[in-house]
Amino acid sequence: MKHAVHVPVPVRLGRRAMVTAVDQLASAAGITSLHKGGSAADAAVATSAVLSVTTQHLCGMGGDLLALVAEPGSDPAALVAAGRAGSGADSGRLRAEGAVVMPFRNDIRSVPVPGCVDGWLALHERFGRLPLAEVLAPAVAYARDGFPASPLLADRARLIADLPGGEPYRGVEAGTIVRRPGVARTLESIARDGRDGFYRGEFGRGLVELGRGEFTPDDLARPHAEWRAAIGIEAWGHRIWSVPAPSQGYLTLAGAWIASGLDLPDDPDDPQWAHLLIEAAKQAGYDREELLHADADVTAMLDESRLSARRAAIGDRSSALEAPAAPGGTIHLNVVDGDGLTISCTQSNAAGFGAHIVEPGTGIFLQNRGLGFNLRDGHAAEYAPGRRPPHTLSPAIVTTTTGRPVIALGTMGADSQPQILLQLLARMLAAGQPPEVAVAAPRWILAGDEDASFAVWRGRPASRVKVEANAPPAWIEGLRDRGHVVELLDEFAYDAGHAHAIVVTEPDAAADTTLRGASDPRVATADAIGW
Repeated sequence: MKHAVHVPVPVRLGRRAMVTAVDQLASAAGITSLHKGGSAADAAVATSAVLSVTTQHLCGMGGDLLALVAEPGSDPAALVAAGRAGSGADSGRLRAEGAVVMPFRNDIRSVPVPGCVDGWLALHERFGRLPLAEVLAPAVAYARDGFPASPLLADRARLIADLPGGEPYRGVEAGTIVRRPGVARTLESIARDGRDGFYRGEFGRGLVELGRGEFTPDDLARPHAEWRAAIGIEAWGHRIWSVPAPSQGYLTLAGAWIASGLDLPDDPDDPQWAHLLIEAAKQAGYDREELLHADADVTAMLDESRLSARRAAIGDRSSALEAPAAPGGTIHLNVVDGDGLTISCTQSNAAGFGAHIVEPGTGIFLQNRGLGFNLRDGHAAEYAPGRRPPHTLSPAIVTTTTGRPVIALGTMGADSQPQILLQLLARMLAAGQPPEVAVAAPRWILAGDEDASFAVWRGRPASRVKVEANAPPAWIEGLRDRGHVVELLDEFAYDAGHAHAIVVTEPDAAADTTLRGASDPRVATADAIGW
């Protein structure tokens, strides 16, 4: 009997515009910007700024931002707002201390200069319509006047409540009003003085002092956002796009191309469906640790002759890969406006509350994105001054082959992001499922030898597969029969990502365009709002 997919959230529909985000206060701020005549970029920045206030356990001004922006009829543009290691970066010193990987937390050396604010400003400058102060006003108000803590924030607050800078989160329960006056001051400075209000202002001065030689004022003066050509590949009759290096987004594209040439069953409940997608993700990513760095030529890594060899390696059994030589802190948001401008944006601290280090003047938590560096002498991703680390953030957009945006999607989930997106793409493009079904459907994620969300591809990569307990029973038995080492996650597990998607239906003679959106039931506060 066919396994019924439980959909615990309703579909959200819109005619003119839509916003999806992990927090309903942020989604509402985005849709308000659109009501005021703003563009998708204004809405994305408004949404992201509110999230930097209300979901500091996942993202904030101390982190990074990667985005895709698609205008109908044009290839998407990629925004890389990713910070670089400071001038004091010294991998040799870490090796001399006995380190073999980058420190995970509580070490300023895993803190690159944050790129998020430069990303907001780049989005607003190129595509915005409203004054920046108006776009940031909802975030300023929540930071200054307070916001009710979400259940997830209240749960995660226990991790940092007793650390320096964690005072606003002590004793916080769901619904407790939290105020962040330092964040409000910083947002007002950005609205008034642009990037100087952040990188040369209270936050920037505090970061340099906190770093004790890790950063110089020149490190912060250097812009950390740049527009790049998006990378794309054809699969399932569409073109799928993501952000170039340092993003791992190429894995989404590679996995989709590999899977689109396999004989997927018609029914996603069939264990062969799960097996083939798992194998496509494994083959796409097995050499990620070796190849991905800030200047990697991901276009060459997407060459079809290279991917054909990976596809040919897939059989009816789990593959044992040998590589050459903690829940995450990330959000994703999507916006589509009335002109068809489509934005897929992922913003992150890396791990939850980042490095667990706070810039004391503003109370802004700092990312630990430097965990993506390695300590291998001479490697292109070695921790070094001015370098960007390899990045897990993987926003995606799907267009028709003629360039019309039809899906904006993305997720949190550390190394698992391309795997989650592959499953959503297969469900929506190959199986024809609507976004609310695809987003709510049970998932699997890969795990390596280490039980850490940022270590899937280290050592013996992708050696295990974790499957949500609400998956079709046939999946569990069928995957084990095919040689997979299967472990169970909870139903709608936090570790399986918080994904969001907007689908733009194709107009025809009988119907106008409709926007159909879904936010992930794996976080209770997520919302898609249509207009």
